[in-house]
Amino acid sequence: MDFAQILANGVVLGALYACLAVGFSLVWGVLNVINMLHGSFIILGGYLTYFAWQMFGIHPLIMLPIVAAFLFVVGYALQAIFINKVVTAPVLVTLTLTFGLDMILYNLMTVYFSATPRQVTLGLGSIQLFGVYLPVVRLLGMALALLLTGLLYVTLRGSRIGRAIVAVRMDRSAAALMGIRVNRIYAITFGIGALMAGAAGALFAMVFPITTNLSGVFLGKAFVVCVIGGLGSVPGALVGGLALGIIESFSGVLLGPQHALTVGFLVMLLLLIVRPTGLVGVKGYE
Repeated sequence: MDFAQILANGVVLGALYACLAVGFSLVWGVLNVINMLHGSFIILGGYLTYFAWQMFGIHPLIMLPIVAAFLFVVGYALQAIFINKVVTAPVLVTLTLTFGLDMILYNLMTVYFSATPRQVTLGLGSIQLFGVYLPVVRLLGMALALLLTGLLYVTLRGSRIGRAIVAVRMDRSAAALMGIRVNRIYAITFGIGALMAGAAGALFAMVFPITTNLSGVFLGKAFVVCVIGGLGSVPGALVGGLALGIIESFSGVLLGPQHALTVGFLVMLLLLIVRPTGLVGVKGYE
């Protein structure tokens, strides 16, 4: 068994998982909304990137910020128009609403885009580092995933909007008393979650074939990453994503790829029992 090769594959996959899950974690942690749309947002971002490349020859790196901006607008609008009306209702209400919206988006994509797997093929070749072979496109996807995750962390820590999001996450009532427009922050947060999902979809379209049938898989992986790393924080998503990527990489080799996802869910269940806040989570946000 080539330990270094398996570890490298897991780290690359984990970085993509972190980018995939960080928006889901943010929305869940700030709004207390389990966004069932998240997986379909990822697929939509990937499809938009693929069809722009196939039909108009637009490079995926050029499409990535365009797709991210478009998904932000979509997320902001959905939250402001629909979800904001029930955002303070019990979790089951918002879960049902986002599930219904997900079914609409999922079926629209299946009808108009079909469920045929699609992938952007850039043909960048492979490189060897210390005896480890990695496709350049996977390294590029990992670097961009880490960059996007890092930019979100810097935004939350250093910008005015970011501090307002953190304040609302900590105490909605106190934030409102300080003059923060909570409903607007909710819409921005949901928009950022959609933005990160769309960006992750664009990256996945460059690395793996995507199809609408994967929307539930991506949503499940976002759940696992949040539980492993910790809810509502960028470092938690990064740690959880890397952990899941490495776990799946090694379990896929040792037990077979068909069992890799099962092992990830077993680790999630174990952490829920022994450490419900996740590896780097804070008590009170589990």
